[in-house]
Amino acid sequence: MTAPNGIPSAPADAPIEELTGLLDAAGCLVLTDMFDLSRAEVLRDEMSSHMAAARIDTDKPDDFYPGQTRRVTALVSRSAEARAMVVDPLIGQLTSHHLGSNCEHHQIHVTAALEIGPGAREQILHREEDSFPYFELPRPNIVIATMWAISDFTAGNGGTLLVPGSHTWDAARVATPDEVCSAEMTAGSVLVWLGGTLHGGGANITEDEWRYGVILTYSLGWVRQEENQSLDIPHEQAATFDPELRRLTGHSMHGALGLFDPSASFQSASR
Repeated sequence: MTAPNGIPSAPADAPIEELTGLLDAAGCLVLTDMFDLSRAEVLRDEMSSHMAAARIDTDKPDDFYPGQTRRVTALVSRSAEARAMVVDPLIGQLTSHHLGSNCEHHQIHVTAALEIGPGAREQILHREEDSFPYFELPRPNIVIATMWAISDFTAGNGGTLLVPGSHTWDAARVATPDEVCSAEMTAGSVLVWLGGTLHGGGANITEDEWRYGVILTYSLGWVRQEENQSLDIPHEQAATFDPELRRLTGHSMHGALGLFDPSASFQSASR
């Protein structure tokens, strides 16, 4: 179904063909009842010390990242629950559908826990694929993004802003205010959007409500990851990952790219 704001939503157990069709058409999709709230609490606990230590910057209007927000990256090394989210089978199916024709396999691109606090302004609209300006808009699918709702997302507390359909636009097309929609979803939902879809964090106009989400994005296996997982994940820890998580974090080859000597890396690290 499509909400009045133009962002489609569907239960996570809907047929995969329905989900990919909605995502193809709108460039964004809310998956409802995606995960149990007990998992959200586990993630909060695992990330609590890191979030408490995160610096909350005073806002500078020209900065890409608004102030009044806690941001923590390197989730794969910090949270077992985040690792389980990274390898979620449904997200894997959606990512394979949208990126698979352009690569042998995909990889994790960015991981971050985000709490948008009262008084945070709207983020400038952007595309996840803006790090790859070498392709003209609309670009081939390079990135797919997910936002896991650890708390409820509303239009007032900083729910993610999206422009449905903008993944098909050329560079001359600019979003008008009436085309920008707020992704409202309950905790336990996951927002998915294509890398070409315009989006940004919403303004938090509440007095005391912090909006908590986990962003996990994926990219083609042959592009450089925006978040350097090789530096964020200790080598000894990566050696303990199962093959799927190790591949997703970029600790593998993509065709002839990423050549390494296993005898000098994971085998020795796991001894």
